[in-house]
Amino acid sequence: MRSVRTSVARRPGRRGVLLATGLLAALSLTATACGSGDDTAGDKPAATASGADGQDGARVPGDLADRLKEQGIDVDRWKDGGWKNWDKDKWLSEAKDFVNPVIDGLWKPERMKSAKDPDKTISAKDATADQGVSDPAPEPVPAKAEKTPYHENAAPVGKVFFDSPEGSMVCSGTVVKDVNHPGRSNLVWTAGHCVHAGGGGGWYRNIAFVPSYNDLNKSEAQLSGATAQEMAPYGQWWADWAATSDQWISGGDETGGAGAPYDYAVLHVKPEQGGKSLEETVGNALAVDFSAPSARDAGAMGAWGYPAAPPYNGLSMFKCVDRPGRLSLRPGLPTMYRIGCTMTGGSSGGGWFRVVDGRTKLVSNTSIGPSDNTWLAGPQLGKGAEALYQNMSKKYGGR
Repeated sequence: MRSVRTSVARRPGRRGVLLATGLLAALSLTATACGSGDDTAGDKPAATASGADGQDGARVPGDLADRLKEQGIDVDRWKDGGWKNWDKDKWLSEAKDFVNPVIDGLWKPERMKSAKDPDKTISAKDATADQGVSDPAPEPVPAKAEKTPYHENAAPVGKVFFDSPEGSMVCSGTVVKDVNHPGRSNLVWTAGHCVHAGGGGGWYRNIAFVPSYNDLNKSEAQLSGATAQEMAPYGQWWADWAATSDQWISGGDETGGAGAPYDYAVLHVKPEQGGKSLEETVGNALAVDFSAPSARDAGAMGAWGYPAAPPYNGLSMFKCVDRPGRLSLRPGLPTMYRIGCTMTGGSSGGGWFRVVDGRTKLVSNTSIGPSDNTWLAGPQLGKGAEALYQNMSKKYGGR
């Protein structure tokens, strides 16, 4: 999550206690809510916790190897540590340049636990209420711990791991439906700044998704010496393609910048051994709502994620539910949704959900928040986001 410093005044009691238990129940992401059609899917975590191509050796697809070769990169050297070269001329930045070959054993339990949140702080001028159409900042909503096991209560939610020039990083993500491949989705929704550094930077590396991370919410002490199965009950799903908005690639920066209203991304991940898709494996995926409803008409929204910055440690899944207001970073940029929430960095990319005609749908994702961790803001997903999603689905979804 990108942090913003802001001195915006709050309107006391603006929303009151609108979060009834029934609303939280309606937003519950159970493994049986919209399953894949496999009656056993989601009943229990998969037995394997191997890498995307298995622990017995990853094979780099020919097209991926060719893309590396086009960039003057030797696949073997890359996997042996060449990926750590972040020189500007080696940091691939264009949309077509994404490469992410599987490196077996890289995301070991201890490395996953030590990954940091990509938190940054920007100045007050980027989030003041007298610009555009911002509403008063919401009252903070204390984040609530999700019930365990996560695979029964929030099956589509997980953590996104990646490497950046600053080290190993972590975000959150959500398994979303693939409209062109119903019941067999390998798509994950997250934030743009979790896959690409924005203007002046490039694609992050070693991007992997772990659904239902730390499924039983064990403490750090309990996880000492944890097995891959305990940390990643459904295994690690490496992205073989990623897409984010052109606006994020050109205008995003370490503070969010002009790219923040376009801070969304879609990953296509590799199926686990056995050929089952991600959706079939976890037993659930959420439809994406691209109607971009106004904050006033959207109703309540819930944000799910794995906050990693203090007072959280990134091991536990949390959620917040609130009625959104509007946040305008500056005139000329699209308005973002904003809800009260105390989740911190690491929840970046986590899905925002709302109930539409009795169905839970993803409507946004966590992008930015203030340095005092009282609210979160996410982009409205309209035609541009839908075009990105459809292109990913049609071009890569069937793989």
